[in-house]
Amino acid sequence: MPVADGQDHYTNSVIGISPNPDKPFYRYDKHHLVPFGEFIPTGFRWFVDWMRIPLGDFAAGNEVQQPFAVNNVWIMPNICYEDLFGEEIARQLGENEAEGKPVANLLLNVSNLAWYGESSAIPQHLQISRARALETGRTMLRSTNTGATAIISPKGKVLHLLAFDQQGVISAKVQGYSGITPYVRYRNLPFLFLASGTLLLGWWLGRKK
Repeated sequence: MPVADGQDHYTNSVIGISPNPDKPFYRYDKHHLVPFGEFIPTGFRWFVDWMRIPLGDFAAGNEVQQPFAVNNVWIMPNICYEDLFGEEIARQLGENEAEGKPVANLLLNVSNLAWYGESSAIPQHLQISRARALETGRTMLRSTNTGATAIISPKGKVLHLLAFDQQGVISAKVQGYSGITPYVRYRNLPFLFLASGTLLLGWWLGRKK
């Protein structure tokens, strides 16, 4: 939901409300914003004003935010296509662990995919979430309005899935996991070193010939 912190400062956020009225609500602010849909790139303010796009310039949340607890299980949300960026989710887990803060045991994705109709975006987004579950070694919960609402195991297997574009509820038990995977600890660095080494080797072999 949009949350306003002032006249010209609002965020795209997840709000968690506790049944305990004395407990403050939880808030996660989307960090990785979509150009034109959620923020205006430099030099394009005229376009958004001309199109009269409402809520077109959100403020980005912090890169590292805290999870929320349900029955002593810590859950870290991400919004829509934020789960496309595995390194950012891994950083959330890795930096919280390094600083001695709560580390998420479960991942939660909330998405409005109605924009994409019956296109391949829905199964594609499910595949993206499966990759994040594998990288982090965490169960991924997905809650969407048109699909794919699902529960994904830490091994990337879809355990439960609602039919697309149909109203329904998933009722299932899920397991929280702890520990840090190699990807969370090192993120994309090994792949970058490998790619750089391959390019250097190709350049050297080319010069040798």
